[in-house]
Amino acid sequence: MKKYTGTVLLMIAAFIWGTAFVAQADAAQSIPPFTFSALRSLVGAAVLLIFLAVRKRFSKENTKQTDWKALLLGGVICGFVLFVAMNLQQYGITVYPHEVNNIPGRSGFLTAMYVVLVPICGLFFKKKVPLVVWIAAVLAAVALWLLCLKNGFGGIYLGDVLMFICALAFTAHIITVDVFGTKTDGVMLSCVQFFVAGVLSLIAGLLFEPRTSLQVIADAWLPILYVGVLSSGVAYTLQIIGQKNTEPAVASIVMSLESVFAVLGGLVIFGEWLSGREVLGCAVMFAAVLLAQSPQFRRKDKAT
Repeated sequence: MKKYTGTVLLMIAAFIWGTAFVAQADAAQSIPPFTFSALRSLVGAAVLLIFLAVRKRFSKENTKQTDWKALLLGGVICGFVLFVAMNLQQYGITVYPHEVNNIPGRSGFLTAMYVVLVPICGLFFKKKVPLVVWIAAVLAAVALWLLCLKNGFGGIYLGDVLMFICALAFTAHIITVDVFGTKTDGVMLSCVQFFVAGVLSLIAGLLFEPRTSLQVIADAWLPILYVGVLSSGVAYTLQIIGQKNTEPAVASIVMSLESVFAVLGGLVIFGEWLSGREVLGCAVMFAAVLLAQSPQFRRKDKAT
C-alpha cells in the first residue's frame, strides 16, 4: 500500500481545497486579497508550529539531523512562489467586471491549467513524461472545461490574464516542492513557507491596501480559521508530503481533482444537482487520474 500513499494524500489535499472554496470566497468579500492571504498563511503557520511542538514532545526523532540550510532555502523559495500564486488568484477574482458570468468557474479553470503546464515545464528540467501522462493531462484539461466553463469564455479580461499567470506560479510551486520536499521534513518546510508567504502578504497589505478593522476580521473568524487551518496548514502540508512519492506531472493531475470536489461540495452543501455536462466532466477527470497512475506504479514495481 505504500506506493499509493502519495496519491491518497494529494487526493485528500484536493478534497480540502475544493470544499474550502465557499469559506474562502465568503471571507474574501469583506477582506482585501493581501490581508486575507496574510491571515490564512499565518494561521496555517501557527497551527503547524503547534503540531511540530507536540510532535517534538512525544517523538523520539533526532531533530539535529534536519538539513537547516535546505529547509530555510526551500521554505523561502516555496513561500515566495506561494505568495505570488495565492495573491494573483485572489486579486484576479476581484478585477473581473460584474457582468462577467461564472467568475469562479473560469478562474478555477485557468488556475488549474497547471495540470498541462507542469509536464511541459518538466521537459525543460529533462524529466521524461510518459505518453500516458500527457494523455491524462489533456483529459484533465477537457474535464476542467466541462466542469468550469458551461458557456465558454465569451471574451478575455484582465482577470483571465492574471489567472493564467497564477497557473504559471502554481506550476512553479509544484516544481519547487518537488525539488525541496525530498530534502527536508515536509511539515517543517510547509511551516516555513507559510510564515514567509504570510509575512510577505502582510507587508504588501500594509503598503497597498486600506486598513481592515479588527471587527471585520472578527466577523470572518470562522472562514479564516477554516481556510487557514485546513486549506493552508493541512492541505499544503499534505501536498509536500504526497509529492515525495509522486512525479510532479502526476501530482498536478491528482490535485486538479479540486474542481471535481468543489462541484460535488456544491451538491452536498447547497443541493445543486449536477448537469449531464458536469457528470461527464467528473467522469473524465477521474479517468485521467486513474490513467496517470499506471506508468508510475509500473515503474515502481519494476524497480522493486
